[in-house]
Amino acid sequence: MSLLFSRQCEYALQAVLYLALRPPGVMTSIKEMDKVLDIPHHFLAKILQDLTRKGMLRSLKGPSGGFALGRRAEEITLLQIVEAVDGIAFTSTCALGFEECSGRNPCAVHDRWAVLRESISEMLASRNLAEMASVMKKPGYRAAARAR
Repeated sequence: MSLLFSRQCEYALQAVLYLALRPPGVMTSIKEMDKVLDIPHHFLAKILQDLTRKGMLRSLKGPSGGFALGRRAEEITLLQIVEAVDGIAFTSTCALGFEECSGRNPCAVHDRWAVLRESISEMLASRNLAEMASVMKKPGYRAAARAR
């Protein structure tokens, strides 16, 4: 599990990046994604349904159904996915978990964490799915890219 995001958010990011490599409009089944990404089927189904309700994905039921991006990959940032799943509390919370942590009442790592937090937020907001997918080198993702 990552330091910043929930397991659900990690899986959402992995699944959405996988979908970004598929040809636009092509529906991808949960069965294909859970096999390639090694994400538990029911957990992945819940994540994809949540992202569909939030407009990040679209879904189609039936034998040729599945999931696809709800918008063009160039229009979706990683921060939008994180916000849809986990929210963006990491951009304002204390790294040590203190309720009150600010410039006036800082914890031991407040200043350094503020710099890192801003850098992470900027990276997630400035990178869209198309950019991230184009540099993905994981084996299962390369197979999705070849299907384009």
